[in-house]
Amino acid sequence: MNENHPRGNPNYPKVGIFAQRKKDRPNQLGIFTVELIKLEGNQLTVKYLDAIDGTPVLDIKPVLREFEPQSSIRQTEWATDLMKHYW
Repeated sequence: MNENHPRGNPNYPKVGIFAQRKKDRPNQLGIFTVELIKLEGNQLTVKYLDAIDGTPVLDIKPVLREFEPQSSIRQTEWATDLMKHYW
């Protein structure tokens, strides 16, 4: 397994690709929950989409509470630190 420090930061532990948010993933599909800002015809404007410019959107569907995690989300301290200024 090829492990690296997230964002190349040696203060974070070496972890595998599934513990990171790198673009070089074995499967180029991603799933994101976004906030719909505006709908004009067939054009959506959304907030919180974590994608690279030009990435095709293959499917959209509504988010229902029943499909969201039913318990609190646990994550490592380094991940919380890495994400604190993400948005």
